[in-house]
Amino acid sequence: MLNDSDDSVWLFDVDNTLLDNDRFGTDLGAYLTETFGAAERDRYWEIYATLRAETGVADYLGALQRFRTGVDDEPALLHVGAFMLDYPFAERLYTGALDVVAKCRQKRRAVVLSDGDIVFQPRKIVRAGLWGAFAGEVLVCVHKELALDAMRRRYPAPHYVMVDDKPRLLAAIKREMGGCVTTIFVRQGHYAAETAAAGVDPPPDRAIDHIGDLTALFETRFGTPAHGDAAGKQIASIHEDVR
Repeated sequence: MLNDSDDSVWLFDVDNTLLDNDRFGTDLGAYLTETFGAAERDRYWEIYATLRAETGVADYLGALQRFRTGVDDEPALLHVGAFMLDYPFAERLYTGALDVVAKCRQKRRAVVLSDGDIVFQPRKIVRAGLWGAFAGEVLVCVHKELALDAMRRRYPAPHYVMVDDKPRLLAAIKREMGGCVTTIFVRQGHYAAETAAAGVDPPPDRAIDHIGDLTALFETRFGTPAHGDAAGKQIASIHEDVR
């Protein structure tokens, strides 16, 4: 077991890592279809995609601001923001997500490192129960790979473990931090098909199929001299077991 001297920091993404954000997108699309029709639903997603390309942020509320043009006279427009902000994200947590966070925090520091807008993303984290689960240890930035210096200033540690559903992002973080970080790819959500075989370089250090499988890795001290060949073989065996 890990001992009390373990001082690594575990960084957790939110969307499609701890909670099923794809399900939220599906539900939002269904709500827009029911309320405004398929054509307006498609227009909203086109605006969302354009805004994301412009800013690099998944900005649902910003897209709604632009979407209002042309439907200002629709009374239902005033309820869309409430649908988003009051969405039951706690019901969209993946099985075992909160248990993983609780077990991680028993021996090490666990932090949310999420990208997103400055209003909706923190609201989502609160609504999901993750703000409380992480005891307020939450960072929300525009691009995780560009916020690593700020993260390290706030959470200095000899080693970090990044848990995320996007292998290309994990690769960018690995290129920036090198041996100071262990990257763990959770194959959930619409990025699950991206693997090292798809040209991701460097590939994730570890891969698991479900966030609940992460507990199998908690007995390994990543980034320490103790994590030698024997430890590597142990993790490889665990990885095979959880697949």
